[in-house]
Amino acid sequence: MAFQNKNLSVIAYANGFTLWHYAESATLATIAASGYFNNVNSLMNTGDLIIINASDKTTIYQVAVTSGVVTVAALD
Repeated sequence: MAFQNKNLSVIAYANGFTLWHYAESATLATIAASGYFNNVNSLMNTGDLIIINASDKTTIYQVAVTSGVVTVAALD
């Protein structure tokens, strides 16, 4: 599925950091693919965290934004 703006929410914001939540019926592999969140690249910042509820798994990722491309990486 394609990114759905209505499924993205801010849980908390402070000092330039945002904790996001995204719920979607797509798989985690689809949602975590590079560029999936590009439609909101101006809202997200490198270092933000996003909780993703996918059809097959729920996990927390760290956001990186480089030249308008949003990527997410699992926390170690």
